[in-house]
Amino acid sequence: MRRSLLAALLLAVVAAPVVAQETGTPVFLGPDRLFQKTDVGLTVSDPGNGFAMEGFYRVASGPAGDFGLRVGFADPSGGGATDFLIGGDYRMKLLSHTEDFPLDGAFVVGVGAQLFGDQDVLLVPIGFSLGRKILLEDSKTSFVPYFTPTLVPTFASESSIDFAFGLGVDIQFSERFDLNVAGSFGDLDGISVSFAWLH
Repeated sequence: MRRSLLAALLLAVVAAPVVAQETGTPVFLGPDRLFQKTDVGLTVSDPGNGFAMEGFYRVASGPAGDFGLRVGFADPSGGGATDFLIGGDYRMKLLSHTEDFPLDGAFVVGVGAQLFGDQDVLLVPIGFSLGRKILLEDSKTSFVPYFTPTLVPTFASESSIDFAFGLGVDIQFSERFDLNVAGSFGDLDGISVSFAWLH
């Protein structure tokens, strides 16, 4: 029953017609939390129309969940006004790989805003991240390639429901350092690089 419910949820997310993450930048989360207590870091991205920079902080919540806060700015190309970005999200791991299903999966939901630019925008992303950790033999380095279909109700002067398909990889070089490279296509095209210190 539980497996059927999760499959139905995943199907609904993938089939729905979905801007990426809660601040509208092409940043996505893998299915696994790589830190024990907290992580803090910096993201640089090209959301398809300029440059964005954001700081973030994440904190563990129980054995399988975590909360994140993200603050920064986006400077659009073409002379538009700079946006102030703020958002938060929650990730809960719901699937662990088995012999029958080879991927881990996590439900991700967030809320965020682009403020003080040409137009204020509120975003509420809902996604499901699927991937699997790959350990390098005789090394502390691991990779978590993942994909994240995301449905994003967007509220502005004209509201819409956007779709983004995120692809990314978490590269953990040690217990303390993680590099995330992500990109998306759909209603949002772009690429991001995030550096995080894990605790």
